[in-house]
Amino acid sequence: MDPEIFGAFAERFARFMGTARFLVWMTIFVAVWLLWNTVAPTSVRFDPYAFIFLTLMLSLQASYAAPLILLAQNRQADRDKVQMEQDRSSNERNLADTEFLTREVAALRIAMRDVATRDFIRSEFRTLLEDMDERGWRPSPPAESAGPGQASRGDAEG
Repeated sequence: MDPEIFGAFAERFARFMGTARFLVWMTIFVAVWLLWNTVAPTSVRFDPYAFIFLTLMLSLQASYAAPLILLAQNRQADRDKVQMEQDRSSNERNLADTEFLTREVAALRIAMRDVATRDFIRSEFRTLLEDMDERGWRPSPPAESAGPGQASRGDAEG
């Protein structure tokens, strides 16, 4: 017999035994058995009061159910192990990607220190204007209507 087919059967069996449907059917079976062997006429009873045959049937069912349930649990444990290994591998890749991106962001921050930002340029212009004020020279704003060949006030002073 193919172990995979038998394992699938064991899983279906174990899954069925863990349902409310199984408990209801088993309860009905035992109740009918008990009623039949206590209420029915003596001539049709097949398992008198001690219900030894019922006990034997339930023991037989349990002796087959236990190994099947264990087999199903082992198969589930194997699947869980494979899934855990895949999750671990995925987590390792995600960690490596995160570390790579962290290094890239850090490199960008270091590279941005060498780039002139707007605030840096503004502060340099302020410093330049302050130096020019201290020396007493500040260029006047360009004339709006100064055309080609016309000198602006800044050129006349200079």
